[in-house]
Amino acid sequence: MENTNEMQIIFDSYSSNESFARVAVAAFMTSLNPTVEEVADVKTAVSEAVTNAVIHGYECRVEKIFLRCTTCEDTLEIEVEDHGKGIEDVTKAMEPLFTTRPELDRSGMGFSFMTAFMDQVEVSSEPGKGTIVKMKKTIGKGRKIWTTQSL
Repeated sequence: MENTNEMQIIFDSYSSNESFARVAVAAFMTSLNPTVEEVADVKTAVSEAVTNAVIHGYECRVEKIFLRCTTCEDTLEIEVEDHGKGIEDVTKAMEPLFTTRPELDRSGMGFSFMTAFMDQVEVSSEPGKGTIVKMKKTIGKGRKIWTTQSL
C-alpha cells in the first residue's frame, strides 16, 4: 500500500511569502526523513518557483499563488501555480541567464536552480493564463541504510 500525503496552500503574491512557502514545504517533507541538504535543495527550488510567480507571473501585482505538495512513498512532488501573464517560450525561459526583467537585477538562473536541485522539473504555461511549475525529488536516493547486519 502506498504511503501518500498531500497539502495545498493558497497565498498572496507578496515577495515576503516566498519564505513562508519555503518553510511550509520543508515542514511538510519531514515525514520523508530528509537530510539537511535535501531540505535545502527543496527550499531553494520552491523559492525560485514562487519568486518567478511574483516577479514574472504577476509582475509584482498582488494575486494568488497556489502551492500543492504530495508525498508518495519516498518522492516529494511540488506544484507552484500562478494565473499571471504566462510564458511565451518556455524553452527559452529555461535557458541559463535568460530573464525578462533585467531592470530588476534578475540573474535568469531560477529554472536552472530548480533543475539542479530537483530530480524532475516540468513547466507548462499559456500566455495570458498563467504557469504551473511541477517538481519532483526522491528523498533518500543513494543514502545507505545501516542495519545491525551491516556492522
